[in-house]
Amino acid sequence: MKLAARVSRIAPSPTLAMAATAKAMAAQGLDIVDFSTGEPDFDTPEPVKAAAEAAIRAGFTKYTPSSGIDELRGAIVEKLSAELGVRYEKSQVLVSCGAKHSLYNLAEALLEAGDEIIIPTPYWVSYSDQALLNDATPILMPTREDEGYAVRPADLERLITPKTKAILVNSPCNPTGATYDRGTLEQIAAVAIRHDLIVISDEIYEKVLYDGASHVSIASLGAEIAARTVIINGVSKAYAMTGWRIGYAAGPKELITAMANIQSQSTSNPCSIAQKAAVAALRLGEPFTLKMVEEFSRRRKTIVEGLNNIPGVTCSMPRGAFYAFPNIRGLLGKRGPSGMLKTPNEMANYLLNDAHIAVVPGEPFGSHDHLRLSYATSMTNITRGLERLGQAFAKLV
Repeated sequence: MKLAARVSRIAPSPTLAMAATAKAMAAQGLDIVDFSTGEPDFDTPEPVKAAAEAAIRAGFTKYTPSSGIDELRGAIVEKLSAELGVRYEKSQVLVSCGAKHSLYNLAEALLEAGDEIIIPTPYWVSYSDQALLNDATPILMPTREDEGYAVRPADLERLITPKTKAILVNSPCNPTGATYDRGTLEQIAAVAIRHDLIVISDEIYEKVLYDGASHVSIASLGAEIAARTVIINGVSKAYAMTGWRIGYAAGPKELITAMANIQSQSTSNPCSIAQKAAVAALRLGEPFTLKMVEEFSRRRKTIVEGLNNIPGVTCSMPRGAFYAFPNIRGLLGKRGPSGMLKTPNEMANYLLNDAHIAVVPGEPFGSHDHLRLSYATSMTNITRGLERLGQAFAKLV
């Protein structure tokens, strides 16, 4: 069978693949410590579940408008106004089946052959593949670990060509946990305005912040940059609702309308019941989020300190999200039971097969020196996993 050429440009999501492998091994009776999954291990808040149950009992089980119900879009408009100071109309908001779906709708509506999109690295694995699926070229912009993975505006400027269509901003960042301060965002905004570029601002981890850090959206920096920014967000991370699949985009009306037209011809509306649950999350979920983030902060300190105590490993303290991104350059080139481990991918396979620890290698995120570990798991798993990691790395020669 001759498949479309676009299929050969991408690979399956490596994070989902590793999580599936870990679950399959656990189902076979193996004791796997799983650091691969990028989802909170907390249960969805009770008020959210109650809203879903009420929707079911009320028979709210039919099609909804493909762009999302007015009540949810209204709650999103209220949230963005109250928290970011940015005002949108409901017509500027599109509700989709998760933030990943929102990003894909955006890629389809915005990008085509000949376009370039600048993506700072390390980056979430799907950004570049979604560009490739829509015939565009992802331009990867390296950032430095010793600079907190900050974007240098001068580096950004050098990568811009007549083909550049958009810049992607992800703060807090998956996989590094880095955040962008107001000054950096102001400089990025100035570049985008000067070159007439769209800014895609992925803010899905906006509420998962530590050490007094506060979230700044680039869209909040003035009307001119807001008019060319698309905010991507959802309820999955902040409210432990990954399986409910509700994300949203807010931005220029013409672009959001195009995205909505695409969605109407692909998935139609997101789940009706999940939309009602998302309304409750946005209006009632803040106390839950604060408690969850407090626990994540405890785990963050434990896992980062533990990783830094392992010879050959260094790990910076993330300011947001729930991932540790340890640098294992000091261990690459050592030999394991099956031979030399020269790459993070080979190291991740060694850890999974020999130590029964599931981590995600750095290559799909744009790094050849790191592994990604999610600490959205119990403290028991973190301490067990750190012990196994230390033992596994100590065996390398």
